[in-house]
Amino acid sequence: MAAQAENRRTETGIPRVAMVQGEIPEHMLAAVYEPMINLILRGSKSMTIADRTLRYDPATYFVMSIELPAVGQVHPDANGEPYLAVSLTLEPTVLANLLADLPKPDGQYDRNAGFSVAPVTPELMDAWVRMLRLMNRPEEIAALGPVYEREILYRVLQGPHGWMLRDIAAPDSAMARVSLAIQHIRRDYAESIRVETLAQRVSMSVSAFHRHFKAVTALSPLQYQKRVRLLQARTLMVASAKSVTHAAFEVGYESATQFSRDYARVFGLPPARDAARILGESRGEKR
Repeated sequence: MAAQAENRRTETGIPRVAMVQGEIPEHMLAAVYEPMINLILRGSKSMTIADRTLRYDPATYFVMSIELPAVGQVHPDANGEPYLAVSLTLEPTVLANLLADLPKPDGQYDRNAGFSVAPVTPELMDAWVRMLRLMNRPEEIAALGPVYEREILYRVLQGPHGWMLRDIAAPDSAMARVSLAIQHIRRDYAESIRVETLAQRVSMSVSAFHRHFKAVTALSPLQYQKRVRLLQARTLMVASAKSVTHAAFEVGYESATQFSRDYARVFGLPPARDAARILGESRGEKR
């Protein structure tokens, strides 16, 4: 059912459900990823966030519970068949309504970073199959799409990443507070930020805020802002033909030299060469 997807995010007609297939240009996989559940059906994907890289193989899924700047790569399977995956964007309101209908978990549940991988269960796969069948039955989407979405979320709640979904929907959780801080950083990414100010905005002590932010994102707040700036600058150079200096200053850098050093450290090439490479690859794809 998902094999009709293209090599970019392909909408299904089902709210918040998308699919993708094939080789995806590397620069398109370097982005700030929205909270989602992603199910790998064929091939594999690797995601690098800060200095941590996770690999997702067929019949595994990952949960990204918070907006994270990451660099991804997709790979065909051992037989050369193209990468294939489906995703469900997480909506906190839907989660909150589901959790209101469920008993609270007993005791504490294990927590780690705001992103991880787990094997898919037959029950979760079955819910996904019924969800994707709605692509061929659009008249049923309004009635059954929300039902299957709740089931997918419920199955994930029962698994090792359930705590992530619970924290997304809990307004007073540390993850929710970090998410609020991230919204401030993304909105004002070109402005100087002070960790003390961010901590105050989300009602946390500076030490607790810094600790939780690093635990969830694998980055410090300032490192997170730097990644957002670099990704935005890359977009400006590739999509808007901005010069390196113009892009650097527009995203908040005061030194084009420092910008170039940071850019090469993250993307592996100086900004001008990287932009030229991406544009060359794009022209080759169009031909």
